[in-house]
Order: sequence, then structure tokens, then C-alpha cells
Amino acid sequence: MDPRSALIGLEKPCPDINRFMDHLMGRKKMSVPPLAEFLVDDSIIKRVVGEVLGRKWIDPGSDHDSQGMYLDNVIAFWRELGYDYVRLELALPFPGRSSAAQNTAGKDIGMRFWVDEKNGAITSWHDFEEYPFPDISQFDFFPFEYLNAHVPEGMGLIFSHGGGVFERTSWIFSMEQLCYCLVDTPDLVKAVADRVGDLQHKFYQHILDFEHLAAVFPGDDMGFKTSTLISPGDLRSYFLPWHKKNAALAHQKEIPYFLHSCGNVLKIMEDLIEDVKIDGKHSFEDTIIPVQQFQERFNGRIAVLGGMDMHFLSTASPDEVCKRTQVLIETCGKQERYAVGSGNSIADYVPLENYLAMVRQVNQSRYCER
Repeated sequence: MDPRSALIGLEKPCPDINRFMDHLMGRKKMSVPPLAEFLVDDSIIKRVVGEVLGRKWIDPGSDHDSQGMYLDNVIAFWRELGYDYVRLELALPFPGRSSAAQNTAGKDIGMRFWVDEKNGAITSWHDFEEYPFPDISQFDFFPFEYLNAHVPEGMGLIFSHGGGVFERTSWIFSMEQLCYCLVDTPDLVKAVADRVGDLQHKFYQHILDFEHLAAVFPGDDMGFKTSTLISPGDLRSYFLPWHKKNAALAHQKEIPYFLHSCGNVLKIMEDLIEDVKIDGKHSFEDTIIPVQQFQERFNGRIAVLGGMDMHFLSTASPDEVCKRTQVLIETCGKQERYAVGSGNSIADYVPLENYLAMVRQVNQSRYCER
């Protein structure tokens, strides 16, 4: 086994998107669960591409040539590490207010930005009328088009809009102002949520036409450690209907609709499963509910994706990560509709050796069934 293969536990990629989707949809169980990840930070992809795959990194610019070279590396990353799909999300521009500070996760990573939770871009009807909502006809879908034209044999594509309707609405208002407006001007909240939801729905109408699309996998963080960020009733009134419309749109094309949602969303899980009709759930944190307990509680009704707790993945040793990965394979993996991955994403602060330890443990346990 060459050094590259030793790092990732895979001598030759053998992607099979049909096998992957059959497993997650409960049609045919794989003997060893596959890998699945919601997001991998570009800084991690860049290191893997250069240090593990030995490829030259190209930062994407505004021109399609550099974007294409960047996307070639993205394809190589997902394929060579043993995934059955290439993942990409892009977002319509919804301007908001944010704060910034130096990123301390590593060298030369730049700035870290986070949403202003107190001051929003919309807090009144006047703000609503003046807000520069995006024009979807001006959005450049080239990255999706390029991946659809260059996806390797055996692989599929998993696309989504970056930031779901609740996330984008709460970012536009700010979390504090959204809470005030839910009481004082609920009609304004509905107007913003419906404008954001309608634009995202049109976005999905476009990407669902790509022939190699295997699943839609949006992220919409609706919870925190102990509960949902706003009341379950308000989520049901303003935001879940848009997920339902998007899921129905995907299902019309026979495309699964997976959902990433951080935090404690147990109070709306029945809504997500029975009304929205999501096909899979991602984002798990041991302090909220370990993935094994979640899987047991919902008993094969939806796919369960990931579950390696982020604190553990970021602070444990590579050997400990290998052992925890094997536990996931032997517990969750014994059930149907499960894939191994992080509890949230491969963020820039996750040690590369820990991420590769998880990937390697899965790849060494798998065999090519094609």
C-alpha cells in the first residue's frame, strides 16, 4: 500500500452512488456503512489535496477557468477519500450584519465571521421595502453545471442552498430582533420568511434538473443545546412549510431530501418526519442525544447521517478516533440506513490526522461491492 493509501485506507476508489442511496433509503443494506459528510472546510480540503493527494491547489476566482480547476480538486477530494458523491452548496446573497475576528484555528486561515445577533438588516416594514433581496436570474449556477458535466463514473452529486429559510431569516433580522418581531410584528416575519422561502424554492427548482443529482441536503440550524431556537409553534408556522415544499419538489423528481439541523430539534422531529417528510437527519451532539440513542428512538424511519461528536473528534487522539469510529460501525452500522461521519462538519479546527483516522477506519472496514 502506497503512503497515500495508508493515510486513507483505500488503495483504489470504487464509488457507487446507487449502492449508497439504496442503503440510506432502506432498500438494500450495506455490510459496512458508507462515509457521509455534510461539509468539509476548504482549508481541510486544501491540505488533503496537497499533502495527501499531491495535487496543486487552485483558489477559485470570479472566472470560470479558475473555478473549474478548483472544482477538479473538489471532485478528487471526495472521490479519492472514498465517498460515493461530490458535495457542494452555494447560496443566494442575503445581506446581513456580521462581526469578525482573527481566526485562531490555524496559521494563515484569515478571519472568522459570525452573524450579529443583536442588530438586524430588517427590523421594520421600511427596511423590508429597502432590502436588496437577490435576483435568482442573476445567480451563476456554473459550479453546479461543471460538476454535473465532470462527475466521475459511479459517483453522484449532492447539492443544496447554503443556509435554510430559518437561518437566512434569522440572520436578516438578527436573533434578538426576530424574537421581538415574532411578538410585535409577526406579519413582517412571515413576509421575510416567505420571500426567502420563495427564492430558495426557485433555487431548488433549478438544481433539481441536474441529471446526476442524487440527493438534496440543506442545512438549517433550528436548535441549541436544550431546545429549538424559537418555539416549535413558530417554526411550524413560518419555516417548516418551506422545507415541506422543497422536500415535495425533490420527491417529485424521486430525489431524497436530507436535512442538517444543529441543536436540539427533538420537539419538531415528528413534524420533520411525518409532515415535511425528510429522508435523513444530520448533526448530532453527545450532550444533546448520542447518535445511537437517536437511531434507536426513530428506528429506521429516516437515514441517520454522521454522529462522531465534534468535541471528541477535535480533541481526542487519532487512535481514540479510530476506536470511536469502530464503535459507530459496530453499533449504528449494524442497523440499516446509517452512514459514518462527523456530528456536524469537518471544520477548520478539526485536526487533519483525526479526520483521516475516521475516514481510514471506515475504508479499511469496507470492500468494493461493485
